Amino acid sequence: MTASRNLYEQVILDHNRTPRNYGELVNPDATVEGVNPLCGDSFVLYACFDGDRISDIRFSGHGCAISKASASLMTTVVKGESRQKAQQLFEHFHAMLQSDALVAPDEETLGKLIVFAGVREYPMRIKCAMLAWHALHQLLKDNDPS
Repeated sequence: MTASRNLYEQVILDHNRTPRNYGELVNPDATVEGVNPLCGDSFVLYACFDGDRISDIRFSGHGCAISKASASLMTTVVKGESRQKAQQLFEHFHAMLQSDALVAPDEETLGKLIVFAGVREYPMRIKCAMLAWHALHQLLKDNDPS
């Protein structure tokens, strides 16, 4: 097993066992549900905004290890960020998962999200990794103040 694959598995398992930002958010400014009908994964994303910033974000629901870990890691990287930065992270994360497995992902832009590059080797799991991100994308679109 390569070092990157080992890291991928460790991060996925850690965020699945102890997801960060898990649970409902009291009085959120926005909520959106993300569902993958093919496998039954289902999450609700809750967010509070302070102007243009995501001041708090949480999720609840259930899913496989990849979808739960992705939601957990996503909430940690977008909390405190601007809507624009969160949207850019969505686009970069999506592009990484859609790219060829031989293409090196942009580590500088993605930071710790890079551990999900291994999902590209399992095309059926890409939807799992993207579920919470698509929910975030919808939440930002539905709650655009402009």
